[in-house]
Amino acid sequence: MRDKKKFVYRTLVFLLAAAILVQGVGIFKKTRAQAVGTIIDWGIHFETEGEAPIGNATTEYLAQYNAYYVESTEEKVLYLTFDAGYENGYTEDILDVLKAHNVPAAFFLTGHYVKTNPELMKRIADEGHVIGNHTVNHPDMTTLDFNAFKKEIEEMETLVYDAIGKPIYRPPSGKFNESNLEYADTLGYKTVFWSLAYADWDNDSQPSAETAFTRMVPRLHPGAIVLLHSTSETNRDVLDELLTRYENMGYTFKSLYEL
Repeated sequence: MRDKKKFVYRTLVFLLAAAILVQGVGIFKKTRAQAVGTIIDWGIHFETEGEAPIGNATTEYLAQYNAYYVESTEEKVLYLTFDAGYENGYTEDILDVLKAHNVPAAFFLTGHYVKTNPELMKRIADEGHVIGNHTVNHPDMTTLDFNAFKKEIEEMETLVYDAIGKPIYRPPSGKFNESNLEYADTLGYKTVFWSLAYADWDNDSQPSAETAFTRMVPRLHPGAIVLLHSTSETNRDVLDELLTRYENMGYTFKSLYEL
């Protein structure tokens, strides 16, 4: 009887261990698929104020494809970036503030922006800012095969001529998958996400200045890649004070080319 109980006990232990192993493998597969295989909207999660957030892909994984969302450093440096799919009347004011603070920024432009605002694009480049490739049509790049992906990137290159220096790419809406990272790397591009942003893109529901400072100041961290939208009226209004606060916190600004 005792031997029978031992047998039953060992069998149950074995079955439980097997179930845990199978479940663990399933979780691993699901996590990897979510991280690198399926469509992903880039996302970050802040755990500690003043420290870099956790991304839904690790810095080590992204680095395999020359992709980044934060610089691993303890230095108080940051990289200021703007996404611009169209012009909303605020870029000149934003450029004036950047010039007054002597701050370099990166502007990720689309084909529509360049076609409709060639003089603004020229000013951005002439004042030493980075022009990044945000694709010619701003599609969901995860739906494209390599040839279509390449066409989006290379047609944008043609539009901006020599205004693009080192090739830097940001996926429209932050949508990416592993194939996208491989495609961009194959084309010689760095893929650049972000480690600090807030809901500034909806022109019909612009955040208050207080919201902007609450989101964008306490969460600042060394090596931050900051994303703002140049279409935001709030950003236009708060930028001077925001940069001043960053400077008073001891931060310096680097060009994305230095990443």
